[in-house]
Amino acid sequence: MGGPGDFFVTASPIADPADETVPNARRLWPRLLIGVALAVVVASALALFADARELGRTLQGFPWWLAAPVLGLTLFNYLLRWVKWELYLRALGVEGVDKPTSGLIFLSGFSLSVTPGKAGEIIKGVLLRRVTGTPLTRSTAILAAERISDGMAMLILAGVGLVQFSQARPLLVIAAAGALGAALVLQRPTLAMAALARLEGLPVIGPRLHHAKDFLDASGVLVRPRLLLASVALGTVSWFGECVAFFLILDGLGIPASGHLLLVATFVLAVSSIAGAMSLLPGGLGVAEASVAGMLLALVDDAAMARSVAAAATLLIRFATLWFAVLLGAVALAIVYRRLAAREARAPVAPSEAPVLRPRQG
Repeated sequence: MGGPGDFFVTASPIADPADETVPNARRLWPRLLIGVALAVVVASALALFADARELGRTLQGFPWWLAAPVLGLTLFNYLLRWVKWELYLRALGVEGVDKPTSGLIFLSGFSLSVTPGKAGEIIKGVLLRRVTGTPLTRSTAILAAERISDGMAMLILAGVGLVQFSQARPLLVIAAAGALGAALVLQRPTLAMAALARLEGLPVIGPRLHHAKDFLDASGVLVRPRLLLASVALGTVSWFGECVAFFLILDGLGIPASGHLLLVATFVLAVSSIAGAMSLLPGGLGVAEASVAGMLLALVDDAAMARSVAAAATLLIRFATLWFAVLLGAVALAIVYRRLAAREARAPVAPSEAPVLRPRQG
């Protein structure tokens, strides 16, 4: 849901800020504070919508022991998505990074989940370059592949609910067209490169087109049918873990557990995540929350479903899937930055000495 997955958006492959160093805390704080401020506004709006006193009583009655399985399912999602990250690194032939460091770099991207379109997740590429020498134009291809596979996974989860709920069909059709279109374009990099060749004479864009060509070359490797299918399968299972977490939250708030409730939880979380991602707002803030609360009130036919319950469920799932990720990412980023500083203090390596990495064949 906003945590880790704004879909169909990634950094521009034309620009290559390869000289950018690992952001320090002073550079990150302003970006994070904007997201936090927007989150406060959204939470306040939910409190007004639900009546602050009723919302407080609803949250007070929530069985907080459920936080353990809810966050455990969120971690399950991150684990499988890290496995997908590892598959992408292997497909591109990226070497020189051990599994713990790779995991920390993957988690570090979550620290900037509340940037518009999650563009801040490019920090993963910056860190990967510092550790392995992988050009940023190649690592951004991983971000694009993650967006496409995650988006397709969420569309599959949302599509299951279309059997009973047709309200979001236009939104899902548009999202599906975008995801499939992006995948088809990236699967045929030679066609895209031919189109880009027409821009070579332009004064500003022309000299930088080789960055786009590197991006397309790497993307063509990552969206090959077999790897794309495996990535979407991993994404479907991983994101379903968060749907089950949402189901547990609704059950804890007094909505009787049933197969229908699990279907509703899956549909609501998937659709709201897609809507939030398409909005390009930081972490989908505002759009995702409104979608969750509104669909819960519309789709859950139970006397226990009131505004306060819908608002409480929204706040809880957003913490579990967005702000928990931001906290984990901030810790991971601090650890990686400290390790890099220590390593470079011992044996500084010039960027020109970084190895040239090529994708594996097959």
